[in-house]
Amino acid sequence: MVTLVFLGALAAERLVELVISKRNAAKAFAKRAVEVGTGHYVAMTVLHGAFLVACFFEQRPFDAARFFGLLPLALAAQALRYWAIYTLGDRWNTRVIVLPDAAPVTGGPYRFMRHPNYLAVCVEMAVVPLMLGAYLTAAAFSLGNAVLLSVRIRTEEEALGPRWQRAFTGKRRLLPGVKGG
Repeated sequence: MVTLVFLGALAAERLVELVISKRNAAKAFAKRAVEVGTGHYVAMTVLHGAFLVACFFEQRPFDAARFFGLLPLALAAQALRYWAIYTLGDRWNTRVIVLPDAAPVTGGPYRFMRHPNYLAVCVEMAVVPLMLGAYLTAAAFSLGNAVLLSVRIRTEEEALGPRWQRAFTGKRRLLPGVKGG
């Protein structure tokens, strides 16, 4: 029952994020924003939707020590995600939508790394299945997410342009202070 409530809460959270994303996209397009990287968006949507389904079907019998032992990491990932969303405000989106003349956002978690939201997703893709004993899901979706993020991050950074590149020179992509991170 605990895992069902947990997965249901994650699913509800994703639906709310899609509503916020759609609202933010409409605002951005009204300001003449441009969308890029639509080719990988469907794959990303499928991956994220299938992730929760896979967690549900692979989960093992509830183990309180495993679940509650890893819960702080899952909650930390959510806190980082919402810190990034809050910091970006109307500019946060699940798609790559860029306001060409907008200054880069360098506050909040962006002071420390280029892509805090993607770090949160990486942690979540590993930790949530482990909480449920879904070890194959943790491995498969972490790998799939890594492949997808290699495309997504490259696409996003290119779309954000030279002004963004200059603002983030010296900052790691995902892990502050870690070479190649």
